[in-house]
Amino acid sequence: MPPRKRARPNATAMRMVGEQVAVARIARGLTQKELGRRVGLQEESIASIEQGRRPLMPDVAALMDQELGLPGVLTVAAHKMPQMDVIPPWAEPLMNLEKKAQALSSYQNQVIPGLLQTEAYAEAVFRSRLPLYTESEIADQTAARLDRQPVLRREKPILASFVIWEPVLSCPIGGREVLRDQLRHLLDCSRLPGVMIQVLPLNEATHPALDGPFVLLETPDHQHIAYLETQRGSLVVSDLDEVSILAQKYAMLRTQALNPDDTRGLLKRLLGDP
Repeated sequence: MPPRKRARPNATAMRMVGEQVAVARIARGLTQKELGRRVGLQEESIASIEQGRRPLMPDVAALMDQELGLPGVLTVAAHKMPQMDVIPPWAEPLMNLEKKAQALSSYQNQVIPGLLQTEAYAEAVFRSRLPLYTESEIADQTAARLDRQPVLRREKPILASFVIWEPVLSCPIGGREVLRDQLRHLLDCSRLPGVMIQVLPLNEATHPALDGPFVLLETPDHQHIAYLETQRGSLVVSDLDEVSILAQKYAMLRTQALNPDDTRGLLKRLLGDP
C-alpha cells in the first residue's frame, strides 16, 4: 500500500520564510537559542527553519510574530506558502493520537523515543532506514518528527512517561557528538513539567517487555489505546484486554527502571558532568 500524503511547503517558500525569521530575530537582538526558548523549540530547530530545511508551522509562526514584534507577517506566510505533497508515513496514527492525549507512556529499546529526539539524532535514524530515503525524504521525515514534539510543551502539560533501555544511551547513532547532544537534550526534557524519563538498567536481564517497544495513550475522554510498530507497519490497539496487558507490562517496567532522579544522575555521568 503506498504511503498516504500530506501537504508541506515547497523548498523555495521555506527558504524565503526562513530568511524572514532570521532577519527579524537578528533585528530583535535574539540568538537562535533565545528565540527557541521563547517559542518552545530547540536551537537547532530554529536554525533549520531559518535555513529553509524545516517548515514553519502556523502555531509556531504566531508565537514568533508575538516575540519578534511582527504584525502577523510570519503567520500569514505560514498559512499561504505554496504546498507540495510529501510522505506522512506510518507515524500518522500515532501523531493524531498524541495531539489529543492527556497521558502517554512509552517503552523503547532500540532508539530514543521520537518525542525526545534532537533533529540530528532523528535525521540519523531516518538515514538508517531501508529502503533508503532520498535527501528530501529524510528532511521531510525529520521535520514531521520534530513537529510532534510541542505536545510536551503544551500550556496544559501532557503526563508523559518514558522508559528507555540503557543500551540505547550508548549507541552512537549519528556519531559521538550527536549522541552527546541527544543525552543533553534528554536531561533537559526530564525537567519539563509532566515529563518523567526512566532508564531500564542493562543488568535487568529479564523484564516484561522482551517482545519489544510500545506506546500507551489516554484520550481526554479516558479511552485507553496502545500503539505498536513492527518492521512492516504500525498497529493501533483498542481492545481493552490487550491494552490492559500492555499497561501491566509498563507498570512492571517502571518498578524495574531507575527512578527519574537516578536517571538524571546516570545521564550526567554519561555526559561527564559532576
